Amino acid sequence: MTGIKYDDSESDLKIIGAGDPTFLHPDFKKNPVFDFIKNSSFKDIRLYEQAPPLNHTSFKAFGSGWSWNDYNENYMAQRSYFPVYGNIARFTLRGNRIEVSPSFFQNKLFQFDDSLTSFHIERMQWTNGFFATKGGGKYQEVPIVQGFDDPIVSVEDSLLCDTLHMIIGYGHIQLASMSHLKRVHSQPTDSLLKPMMHRSDNFFAEQTLLMVSNEILGYMSDGEVIDTLLKTDFKDLPQKPRWADGSGLSRYNLFSPRDLVTILNKMKNEFGMDRIKTILPTGGEGTISSYYKTETGYIFGKTGTLSGVVAFSGFLYTKKGRLLIFSTLVNNHTGSATDIRKAIEKFLREIRNKY
Repeated sequence: MTGIKYDDSESDLKIIGAGDPTFLHPDFKKNPVFDFIKNSSFKDIRLYEQAPPLNHTSFKAFGSGWSWNDYNENYMAQRSYFPVYGNIARFTLRGNRIEVSPSFFQNKLFQFDDSLTSFHIERMQWTNGFFATKGGGKYQEVPIVQGFDDPIVSVEDSLLCDTLHMIIGYGHIQLASMSHLKRVHSQPTDSLLKPMMHRSDNFFAEQTLLMVSNEILGYMSDGEVIDTLLKTDFKDLPQKPRWADGSGLSRYNLFSPRDLVTILNKMKNEFGMDRIKTILPTGGEGTISSYYKTETGYIFGKTGTLSGVVAFSGFLYTKKGRLLIFSTLVNNHTGSATDIRKAIEKFLREIRNKY
């Protein structure tokens, strides 16, 4: 994957974010982009956001239709051009002190009670101020606010300066001036896709859509790349979907099971099942860790859950050796999501045994 684009043709090093969510993310031990910047001989380093062409749209930190009052939840990290630490602050209780990673946010944490044995962190809605109160946990992940904590320096820039121990400037760059840029590659693509699918990582999914936009369009626009994909790769979907974001957090998304089966079939034909099996979880793994344990190695799929909605789509090998593509979707239920998942498990197990 492209980690950054850069220009080293002048006296400064211009770094342009490419949407890669793996930079300084704790899941990834090796970080080629960090090493490249750290080992640079340039004394003047500047981080730029890539502006789209005139009359074209970019993207916002939150997707269309996201639940605004979930801003404090770790599954709704804000989208950005240059993610740092997964755009998440991580709080851990050590003794009676709450420690924050990245440490840049330590002085933005307000802990009024030094006797806490467990805690809850609540972030201010529009800025990176964090309040610790009595709660039930000893570890918590909270999204950080993107943009500017002060009028001059961006959050991304501040985190880079604090981590690299060097001064980095910040600005915007226009598309027309980017044709000569070089690239630094970060991680193998599937090393991102596997955790994204196994733990249903919304942030990885959102940033992947922006990276796809950057490759196809030359700039990051969720709306425009969705429109482009629906007119090209997905033009033959049997039922025209409504597509709003990369993660499925938005309730504006409307994909039918027929569409999902068509997409899964495209994946099988283009990537092959060997690759798919390394990315999707099987029974007893990921978001289906409590299900399909007797079908391990025979079922591979992705779950989707919202309030009142339970979905599961994927591939099923039957006992007669057939490969079936399935998509189940239960809408507008008021019961237990666990009960519905168990009912779907029973249904798919019967299909596997019969066919």
